[in-house]
Amino acid sequence: MRFFLDISYKGTNFHGWQIQPNGNTVQAELEKALSTILKTETSIVGSGRTDTGVHATQQIAHFDSESKPDDLVYKLNSFLPKDISVNELKEVNTEAHARFDATKRMYHYHINQSKNPFKQETSYYFTQAIDIELINKGCEIIKGWENFECFSKVHTEVNNFNCEIFKADWQQKGDEHLFIVEANRFLRGMVRAMVGTLLDVGTGKTSLEELKEILKSNDRKKAGRAVPPQGLFLEKIEYPTNIYK
Repeated sequence: MRFFLDISYKGTNFHGWQIQPNGNTVQAELEKALSTILKTETSIVGSGRTDTGVHATQQIAHFDSESKPDDLVYKLNSFLPKDISVNELKEVNTEAHARFDATKRMYHYHINQSKNPFKQETSYYFTQAIDIELINKGCEIIKGWENFECFSKVHTEVNNFNCEIFKADWQQKGDEHLFIVEANRFLRGMVRAMVGTLLDVGTGKTSLEELKEILKSNDRKKAGRAVPPQGLFLEKIEYPTNIYK
């Protein structure tokens, strides 16, 4: 039997999602907890990676078990550290895949423009004036694009750099800014590079015409810097309804 876990985590104290030899990761914590509770070595596959310091409001991972475990959500939450929670367990078809079956992924990036000690680990403190109208014109350009190699980390092993952007929107409420982006897939480092480039647009460093040239270039060096990880949240993952039991 195969199951999807709906997971949230604060990434501040983790070296990202994916298991690695020299750092504590979210995947490692979940696999340790599952293996202990199920009394058998159990591995999980996530919908995608998040980097060190990046958070998730919703991450999805699948695992296999011979039977549906009783009270697994409660047991996992009792076992896991305080910065990881399991929200839901759903049985899915045996061939369902948390990564390959995802149809939409949404990220949020949070910026605050007033110093706030309570947001240091979950938002980017950025003090320059931001022209939100100009940034949203930049978002419209991005929505019409397909190849995003200019926003991808170099030496990334992918078949292509094409992504279908369903939504790219910059919102402001008081001294807080929120960037919402939704696509069928994302490249490594793509959202943080995209936000950095849009901030260059919003602060007058990069014009809209220059943004188009950056996108045409397919060159990461021409795009803006990657903004810090703490403002980034994997917000939502969508799947076809027919994969659920």
